[in-house]
Amino acid sequence: MEIDVNVAAPAWRRVGDLEDLTKKCVRQSLAVSGAALAPECEISVTFCNDAAIQQLNAEWRGKDQPTNVLSFPTPGALERKPLLGDVIVAFETVAKEAEQQGKLLRAHTAHMVAHGFLHLIGYDHETAAEAERMEALERKIATALGFPDPYADDADGPAGGAN
Repeated sequence: MEIDVNVAAPAWRRVGDLEDLTKKCVRQSLAVSGAALAPECEISVTFCNDAAIQQLNAEWRGKDQPTNVLSFPTPGALERKPLLGDVIVAFETVAKEAEQQGKLLRAHTAHMVAHGFLHLIGYDHETAAEAERMEALERKIATALGFPDPYADDADGPAGGAN
């Protein structure tokens, strides 16, 4: 799998080696999910700021506000296309959530990448059952990466409202 990492906002340098973290996170997410993807499959992960993600959120979801993560699956990607899709992660929102929830920025960033990737391969959290299934995978991914349970003491459910 080819994983393209784009850092569009300089503030993301605070996280450290984002490319390494992202690639490990996507690979671990794939392994934990058990999804069967073509080896030539590609994913793009872009780390931007709140202004950029707010524009995308308004354009594609009709919500004129920033969010922590957006996923844009390529239609039919799981069946036939090499480009699986794009994950976009916003710095200010993720940093604020990490601080409010008492989490390391690096751990919360990994959680958002995993969350976005799971959306690309068909997972969602629209129902309680879907949310429980997705949350269980995210817990396993975090543990495998050496991070704490992302939902410990989190009353907001999956990703604290991630999309």
